[in-house]
Amino acid sequence: MDPALLSLAAANTAFVGTHFALSHPLRAPLVRALGAGGFQMVYNLVAAATLAWIYFAFVAVGGGAPLWGGFGDGVWIVASVLSLAGSVLFTGSIVRPNPALPTPMAAKQAKGTPQGALRVTRHPMMWGFALIALAHLIAAPTPRTLITMGAMLFLALVGAKLQDGKKRGQMGEAWEHWEAQTTYMPRLSHVGAIGAVPWIGGALLWLALTYAHIPTGGMAAGLWRWLT
Repeated sequence: MDPALLSLAAANTAFVGTHFALSHPLRAPLVRALGAGGFQMVYNLVAAATLAWIYFAFVAVGGGAPLWGGFGDGVWIVASVLSLAGSVLFTGSIVRPNPALPTPMAAKQAKGTPQGALRVTRHPMMWGFALIALAHLIAAPTPRTLITMGAMLFLALVGAKLQDGKKRGQMGEAWEHWEAQTTYMPRLSHVGAIGAVPWIGGALLWLALTYAHIPTGGMAAGLWRWLT
């Protein structure tokens, strides 16, 4: 394998592996040893370091040619819709009380009734990341994109599933109550319950992120593909 691609693969493996390790088997012993604040500092430093490695390795690989091509606007439309949906779910995950997020109020929130994007899935943030990763895999199937976005897709969907088990162990009946009211897989029939704020915020986030592809990647994405 090309050394640059090998470094990128190693960086993504490190990011995903350390995320799983620190979120699950190493979390409890490190919290006992370092305290909650110390653990969070270590977690953030490791995440930042491995993300930086991914970024520099990704840039070092270069754009490269797509492994398959011949796509027309139809593929870009699908990718744009997926990334917009991902941005809306991500926004929806932070504008409502979300017991999946690290908060001391998680157990109390889990005993409540899901609202907004949480009626679509109990993991709107993770599914938001997954849809955005999938959009990149569809629209730009280059070696560096397949490695990086494949890792992000795996982390989001497997991480969400593992989080259910962790939360069940931490919160017991509260999380079981939350699981009974929500689903892991998104329910399209509940999209209308997301609400105006996530849709507006998600659309603005999507416009900003897709516009950022122009100066950073030299490629127009989303609506900008047809407007620029």
